[in-house]
Order: sequence, then C-alpha cells, then structure tokens
Amino acid sequence: MTEEQVKKVKAEYRMSDDENQTPDEEQADLMEDDLDSRLRGNDTEDVEPKGAATREPDDAEEVEPDDAATEELGDAAMRACRDLAATPGREQDASADEQTDAEVEGQDGSAEPPPDPDFEPTVESVVEAILFASDEPLTPARLAGIVETGVKQVREHVENLNKKYEAAKNAFRIEQIAGGYQMLTLSQYNHWLKKLLRVRSDDKMSPAALETLAIVAYKQPVIRADIEVIRGVAVGEVLRGLMYKGLVKIVGRAEVLGRPMLYGTTRKFLEIFGLNSLKDLPKVEELKRPPA
Repeated sequence: MTEEQVKKVKAEYRMSDDENQTPDEEQADLMEDDLDSRLRGNDTEDVEPKGAATREPDDAEEVEPDDAATEELGDAAMRACRDLAATPGREQDASADEQTDAEVEGQDGSAEPPPDPDFEPTVESVVEAILFASDEPLTPARLAGIVETGVKQVREHVENLNKKYEAAKNAFRIEQIAGGYQMLTLSQYNHWLKKLLRVRSDDKMSPAALETLAIVAYKQPVIRADIEVIRGVAVGEVLRGLMYKGLVKIVGRAEVLGRPMLYGTTRKFLEIFGLNSLKDLPKVEELKRPPA
C-alpha cells in the first residue's frame, strides 16, 4: 500500500471523527468490510509510483512484503470504527447500571417494609402496644395524651383488654400501679419467673431496712426520732440506704423544736411492692400473728 493511499484512508476516518458522527453497528460493519477489502486489494496488487525503477531480485535474496504497517493501520481503523459504534451502547449501559443500582437500593434490607393495607390499628390496640412497651406505670392522663383520646376512653379500653386477657387465659393483666397502668404477669407464675429473674445481691434489703421501711410506710410523714423509738436503735444509716435506693424521701419538716425532717415513701416504693396507692397497704390487723 503506497503512502498516498495510506494518507487517503487516514483522511477519510479523520473527517468522520471531526463531524462527530456516531454510526450504528451496521454502518461500522460496512466500514470495516470496506477497509478490509481495500487493504486486501493493496496486498495483492503491486502499485508502484511512476518513474520508479524496477529491479529483479537476486535468487539468493528474499523479498518480504511490508505487511506490518498495513496490519497496524487496519487494526487502528477497526478500533476507531468499533469505538464510534459503541458510543450509544455505552450510554445505554450507564443508564442500565443506574437502574440496577436503584433496584438494589430498593431491595436493601434496611428499608422499612411497606405497611399492610389490610391492617388498621385501633385505639384499643394502640393502648395495648404502649403498655406492653413501657417499663413503668403510665397514668391515664399520659396515656390519653399519647393516644390522643380522653381519659374515660382509656379506662374503658383497659377494662376491655383485661376482659379479653381473662377470657383467653393469658398470663398477664393490666394493673393499677402507683397511680398508673402497667402490664404485669399474674402471681401464679412467680415460681417459674423466679428462676428466670435472679435478684441482685445489692438490691436485697436487710431485716433492719425492711423494718424501717415498714415504719415509714405506715407512720408517714414521720421523723427519725419516732422511728428510733419504735425500733429501739439508731436508724440514720438505714434511712440513708433507703433514700439511696429511691424508696424513701424527705417530704418536709415537722413543726416542733428543731424542725426535724419528715420522711415518707416514694412512687418507686409503690411500683416495687405493686401498690396503686398507700391505701392498698395491708391492714395492721391483718399483719398481726394469730394467737397460738
């Protein structure tokens, strides 16, 4: 292939690049076939420039055709045709990749599942869910504020839920504790629950602490001197321990000489002992030992 023909082929493909034309795959195949036919034709035909002298090769001298430049030019031209034809495909691949990424994000496990259109929570089920999730008693007023309903309606829903639990023989009820509602297990299951819940040693109270707490609960508000008269020993350290546990608090000062502090029980005391109010404390007569 002569230098003039090589320049001509390069000029043709350079013009196509400058015009920013993007041929499709069929046009690219036609261009490849045309280029191959030209290159093959030039390999079979010996084109010599005018005026060039011809020389017969010697018998001992081998004449090899200069195919390296031709093959290099053909490969470069075919690569250019493939690149031009593949331009729309690359755009389609990019859009397909974006669509695939979007589908993967939509199928990610962290996404929230769509709500069930057939399920619609009721006010009663919302009250039940809140009490189930709460770890402390909730007052009717607070429940009404969360559910956005009235206090009377909350009481009615709690009563209906307890009726359902009793009819289904469930192991729990909604009880009134410390002026609020809390979901608790029945006392019949304490034998098995004790095996699950081990009381920590630092939460256990000594007999002295229990006696002092009982005096405060039944005599409140009470000053420390009255507690010591009943027990017959000093109770300063015991009172501080009960206050540290959140079972006893200072509720005021007595109107006597020296204005000593008055002690009473806390809301946590009601929660721990399962009482709605101090009125639910056992009567003193009930705690007396029967005569032998």
